[in-house]
Amino acid sequence: MAMATSCGSMTKPPITFKTPFVNKQASNWIPATISNGTGGMFTVASRNSRNGFQVRAVTGDPGSRNASDVKFPTDYTQLLMQLLSKDVPQVFKCQTQLGAKEAAESAFKDGKQLLEIEFPTAGLQTVPGDGEGGNEMTGSMLLIREFCDRFVPAEKSTRTRVFFPEANEVSFARQSAFEGCSLKLDYLTKPSLFEDFGFTTKVKMADRVKPEDETFLVAYPYFNVNEMLVVEELYNEAVVGTNRKLIIFNGELDRIRSGYYPSFFYPKLAELSKTFLPKLDTVYYIHNFKGVKGGTLFRCYPEPWKVLRKASSGSYICLHQQEEMPSLKEVALDILPSV
Repeated sequence: MAMATSCGSMTKPPITFKTPFVNKQASNWIPATISNGTGGMFTVASRNSRNGFQVRAVTGDPGSRNASDVKFPTDYTQLLMQLLSKDVPQVFKCQTQLGAKEAAESAFKDGKQLLEIEFPTAGLQTVPGDGEGGNEMTGSMLLIREFCDRFVPAEKSTRTRVFFPEANEVSFARQSAFEGCSLKLDYLTKPSLFEDFGFTTKVKMADRVKPEDETFLVAYPYFNVNEMLVVEELYNEAVVGTNRKLIIFNGELDRIRSGYYPSFFYPKLAELSKTFLPKLDTVYYIHNFKGVKGGTLFRCYPEPWKVLRKASSGSYICLHQQEEMPSLKEVALDILPSV
């Protein structure tokens, strides 16, 4: 049964801004707080929201369906509360499903050091390409700040380094979503003289990392193909062989997984699917598929991967689940059409 709770139960208030700043990538962007996420922009979060809702799992033939509770978010407030659900009453939690904050902590305790968080920012029902790129990056920036405010303890904020794609994005973040915060803000690449032609200069990660750094969070490293190569360098040079952790937030890694970048033109990037991506543990993931037989691929560590479909009643039906991540092609062509 759906339950209700107030966002006031969160340990910290939603972020707000005193002055709107213009986004260099989305000129009509208006800073605000997290909301229901029906579009790319976010508004007021100080309201009541449901955190428990039912997903019916198809476990056999249509006449023998068993019901089980699964927490799939209906808006970004619920999503963040799943990501950061330590203070959500136990009644809202399924027996086998943890909030992603606890899932991340569980993964860290299990010795996992390289984590992925991925979900659409133009609306929880959207697919890649529905939103304008600049708006999606801005949405990610806001959500990352909200995530950090709740995930990173105050005493560890100066030991947490957030990497943005390039230097100009860091400047924008300091003037908007990350204004006044004590987190360390850094960048993966910096503009070159040929920036207008798509060229940037790689940053040597050994020069950016400091001895006191404990956690790295990489923000949406997908705008330039060099960014993920630098992320791999960061992992190899600053995480491997240490107790440090690295989280990739909305990196659109499915582009690499699916072969979007031809190996002939991008051999180093294609190689990541063999050398780097297999080391990832996906903590939280949402990917939607449109169409008559559409659905959603959903995961919250350590639970299995689930393929869901939204019913006319508004509840979600679990069509399929498995331990390993299925390819998007498998979900689109095999799993969804078969049920």
